[in-house]
Amino acid sequence: MTIKEKLALLEDTFEIEEGELKEDSKLSELEEWDSMTKLSLIVLMEDEFGKKITGEQIKSFITVKDILDFME
Repeated sequence: MTIKEKLALLEDTFEIEEGELKEDSKLSELEEWDSMTKLSLIVLMEDEFGKKITGEQIKSFITVKDILDFME
């Protein structure tokens, strides 16, 4: 899966417009980075990538790139 495809998945999860997220986007600056989005991220990781993610791991994410790196 390409970075562009992963970003599209995240934009869908965050419910934001295509092309809005960049690798260096800071999660803390995104209005959409809330508890519901974090729960959706847990489901996305398990469904799409077969990876389990913990709350502590989510708390450690600073930028979108941190999430993309976890997806690999």
